[in-house]
Amino acid sequence: MRLFGKLAKRTRHIAFSRGSSRLDTACGAGHRLVPMNETVKTPDDCETMADVRAGVDRLDRELMRLIAVRYGYMRAAARIKPERGHVRDEARKAEVIANVREDAQREGLPADDIAEIWDSLVESSIAYEMVEWDRIRN
Repeated sequence: MRLFGKLAKRTRHIAFSRGSSRLDTACGAGHRLVPMNETVKTPDDCETMADVRAGVDRLDRELMRLIAVRYGYMRAAARIKPERGHVRDEARKAEVIANVREDAQREGLPADDIAEIWDSLVESSIAYEMVEWDRIRN
């Protein structure tokens, strides 16, 4: 599932193995980021709402971990950008949202809803980066 725009290019999508009770997340050079709990089933293998909730809860934790990594990149950007005015880059924001919209459409997901989620994520990231930019320099 490619929903993370540019981040997805650095982190492979979650791999669902048919016939397996494992759900693993792998990154670029074949390194495992977080092995999924053996009891978490793939969506197609869920038989009960408890199965569904366990999978959703596990993915929510993984999404939070990925968001933390994304914010780490915001800290790096705050450190690297020479001027506070460079923090907000509307062209880059538009590119990120367009990438996510395209990814969502390709996956058959509601592109407008996903784009709204990413707009909020990007705005929050910009605000965080501004705070970090100020913190580093004050």
